[in-house]
Amino acid sequence: MIAAPRTAIVVGGGIAGISAALRLSDAGVAVTLLETRKKLGGRATSFTDVRTGQVIDNCQHVAMGCCVNYLDLLDRLGVSQRLRWLDESFWVEAGGRTSVLCPGLLPAPGLFAGSFLAAKFLSFSEKIAVARGMAALGRTRRAAWSDRVFSQWLADHSQPEGAIRKFWEPVIVSACNLPVDRVAASVALHVFQEGFLANRQAPRVGVAAVPLIELYDPAESALARAGGVIRLGVSVEQVSPGIVRTSAGEELTADAIICATPPERTARLVDDATRAADPRLEPLARVTHSPILGVHLTFDRPVLDLHSAVLVDRPTQWLFRKDDAGAHIHAVISAADEWLPLDEAEITRRVLLDINACFPSSVGAQVVSSRPVKEKLATYAPTPDNERLRPTTLGPDGLRGIVLAGDFVQTGW
Repeated sequence: MIAAPRTAIVVGGGIAGISAALRLSDAGVAVTLLETRKKLGGRATSFTDVRTGQVIDNCQHVAMGCCVNYLDLLDRLGVSQRLRWLDESFWVEAGGRTSVLCPGLLPAPGLFAGSFLAAKFLSFSEKIAVARGMAALGRTRRAAWSDRVFSQWLADHSQPEGAIRKFWEPVIVSACNLPVDRVAASVALHVFQEGFLANRQAPRVGVAAVPLIELYDPAESALARAGGVIRLGVSVEQVSPGIVRTSAGEELTADAIICATPPERTARLVDDATRAADPRLEPLARVTHSPILGVHLTFDRPVLDLHSAVLVDRPTQWLFRKDDAGAHIHAVISAADEWLPLDEAEITRRVLLDINACFPSSVGAQVVSSRPVKEKLATYAPTPDNERLRPTTLGPDGLRGIVLAGDFVQTGW
């Protein structure tokens, strides 16, 4: 039996790194967390916009009720009250017609049956097709679909093009950051099975009521209370079993090394001998990502009276209201590959077209400021090819080797 570690170094101060450090500290392990940047949060953080002085999020992140591990992390940090929970979603079409999807009186998996039947953005035949699809989805063994894309599952279950474009695609591109013709079917099925059909709490959406960085700021004091240390601004040059070397020439040792960095960076950090001996590590250099574009817009008057909106059949997928008045809007484009080459003026023009189309009362409102934020490596891309590359947390040497953490690891999600 391998003895439990007494000391550990966590490399990477994103959500996975913070969570790993706190869990280890709670177990009595002396933890040092190293982060290259001067702040925590990784890809889910905030920055001060030099143009406006506002603290804005790099892109809009949301939680769902089914994200139990993430919600546990927020509880540990004492910031759960900083999430605002949304029980209904507003689906807005060009011209402004709005449908509301929300849980009704029926238990899961029929939570949304009533509001779905009343929704206007799908035809009656499309609703029937989606209902049949949801019933089939609940019976599907998702592991059998890991090597195929979700569009194949939809075709096999006779989903019409309109239902795919207006319902299935918006849900999956928002949850998985990939379109239905690229995402592994097993991952998309998991989203619906666990996120919408499991229980009444699972589909609730939680949005940070504060800048994202404020969710993770308490980590330093929380870790300190448990006997751990966070060191920001420390660049790691190499990791080996039991050893971390920094670019400043330090050599730090610990019983366990947890690498909570993106997969391609992890592949570069691990020493050659360890990478050759551990079959999980070399493939990490081939794992790919999917981008998200967030556009912060401030208008000269209120333009959005809803807390958020799904824009039906529009390139801009979501709008989130960031102030009480509705003059500061965060627009979100997931799987934003086609948008990345565009300059700020063109991005702003396209998003404004979508806002004006779905909210006619916004026509004529002037854009006071626009700040597109391109997150080129926003998320691991859960394609069938990448699903085959996903590593386990532990390698052949268990805790004596390199422990991996992050969204690309086989976490069960």
